[in-house]
Amino acid sequence: MQTLYRTLFFIFLVVTAQLGIAQSDMAKKEAQFYSIVDVPIPQDVVLEVGGLALTDDDKLGVSTRRGEVWVIDKPYSKSPSYKRFASGMHEVLGLNYKDNSFYLAQRGELTKLEDKDNDGEADVYKTIYTWPLSGNYHDYSYGPKFMDNGDMLVTLNLSWIGHGASLVKWRGWMLRITPEGEMTPIATGLRSPSGFVINDAGDVFYSENQGDWVGSGRITHLEKGTFAGNPEGLVWTDDPKSPLKLKKEDIEEQSGLSLYEYAKKVPELRAPAIWLPHTILGISTSDMIYDTTKGNFGPFEGQMFVGDQGHSKIMRVYMEKVNGVYQGAVFPFVEGFSSGILRMLWGSDNSMFVGMTSRGWSSTGRKMFGLQRLVWNGKVPFEIKTMKAQDDGFLLEFTKPIDKKLGADLASYNVTTFNYLYHNTYGSPIVDQQKGEVTQAKVSDDGRSVKLTVKGMRLGFIHQLKIPDLKAKSGEKLLHDTGYYTLNEVPGGTLKSESIEMNTGKNSVKQPKRVNEMPLLWVNGPTEKIVISTKPGLKYDIEELKLKRKSRVAITFKNNDDMLHNLVITDRGEASVNEVGDKALHLGLDGADLNYVPDSELVLVHTGIVQPESEETIYFDVPNTAGEYWIVCTFPGHSASMRIKLIVE
Repeated sequence: MQTLYRTLFFIFLVVTAQLGIAQSDMAKKEAQFYSIVDVPIPQDVVLEVGGLALTDDDKLGVSTRRGEVWVIDKPYSKSPSYKRFASGMHEVLGLNYKDNSFYLAQRGELTKLEDKDNDGEADVYKTIYTWPLSGNYHDYSYGPKFMDNGDMLVTLNLSWIGHGASLVKWRGWMLRITPEGEMTPIATGLRSPSGFVINDAGDVFYSENQGDWVGSGRITHLEKGTFAGNPEGLVWTDDPKSPLKLKKEDIEEQSGLSLYEYAKKVPELRAPAIWLPHTILGISTSDMIYDTTKGNFGPFEGQMFVGDQGHSKIMRVYMEKVNGVYQGAVFPFVEGFSSGILRMLWGSDNSMFVGMTSRGWSSTGRKMFGLQRLVWNGKVPFEIKTMKAQDDGFLLEFTKPIDKKLGADLASYNVTTFNYLYHNTYGSPIVDQQKGEVTQAKVSDDGRSVKLTVKGMRLGFIHQLKIPDLKAKSGEKLLHDTGYYTLNEVPGGTLKSESIEMNTGKNSVKQPKRVNEMPLLWVNGPTEKIVISTKPGLKYDIEELKLKRKSRVAITFKNNDDMLHNLVITDRGEASVNEVGDKALHLGLDGADLNYVPDSELVLVHTGIVQPESEETIYFDVPNTAGEYWIVCTFPGHSASMRIKLIVE
């Protein structure tokens, strides 16, 4: 088995070297303040990180998707030592440490690991509590997190049967479990709750990934009796332990409303505290941690950092409580990690450990797994530090004094509001997009803050604020010039922002290269019909396709995956497909309307975004010029791995 691991590791190094992991311009700028440092991994250790925990003697415990727990001595050094503490478990996607023991969530149980004879290996695998399994591959389990009284929280992923489903108890729920094994269900409506965290006030938040009933990534405050949105877990509310009586059939599948508006009809439904716009701030929200370093990780003490598995990056969240409701703003922070981020943990030196895995969940970081540290070098970046809601605008605080002339210039600020639909469809397009207007910008005497008065603010909407040309007094531009504020409440309870007349007519986007009707000139139909499907790991089901030049081909793309995909044929050469994939990453708020296909002469023909368990047929006149073309999924984050070489003979 170790030989196999070494072979896999070697192959992955070769592939990575051949592909080349180009550092983005933004990653280079961020590296001036925060360095990404590898924690060396032995060649015979496949460290697909599922959980991270520090021991009392500052060793790093790492659980893996392969059912192991490793303990790393001197994890901050260039030569750490690894010892396998436990093995033989079932996909450990969470880890914690308390009273000289590790605690972890396997697929079907909460487990305590004890080393009785102090030889560095677990002697006792103690089952604290078990939950049933359906056998479905999507039955992931996460945690635990310790509460102040020693009780533990775990979350259980829904199964997948073409849509999320709670096939066995208590899938789609957060559970509270005592050290003695007494379980209390806390909240439901969860779809894929891989990340959750407890703040200093004892309040619990969980992160969610786009999917059915989930328009985009989001963070929701959970309390006992909260319904977070996905109704599949409501099948268990007849149980006497359930804190809810709401039923699955009580939720409309296609209401046409946003989650915020629908929550007015269903008191148990909790609108998100933070929305993370899909494909703009990641595609697969993962772990969350609060900055507890007391200023030793930069000027963001008390704020939250949020990982993304698909885009291999971390966002920063400033959260506030307005009228008893959590809400706030999210900003980009650091990108360029080596694999898909799943777990984050503070080290004793105030660096951040980042644990990663990509098998089956492909990411922009192309390594199969990884362990890195994010280290602040002491230099303060020029950033929007906080963004606070006012009843008629926003109060911005910066990490450095700003250029007062630019700060007072209304042209410096661009505001756009938008939303997502709450429905059983997988994901949501951006809806009700509307331009706002900054009518006043009042700069503080010290240049550290600006009070913006804004027309067009809307409750229940995400507010994108872009400040591309603002500079610090020292002359530097903002490192990240865009933030996204989720507005659920305003101080005082009454929104005083002057409204802007809504443009109710939606401009339809015409994409002439989406040829999904057979051309009239194809009198005799296609000369060839091809079906392309998907397989696990963000891949099409074929790697190479040969077609004759000048032929007429009908390509049916069947998406049998559990996420959104498209199919795009690009011009000759790998440089063409790389450029198209990169442009798709930067479409911003227009991405969904454009099916994440950029307007480029390098695109020959494409489908729209195809929902899970759906299909679309496109019609393609094969070029007259022979050569190597490419078929690719340009949904942001997928293009690196989801490709087919198209050889025109």
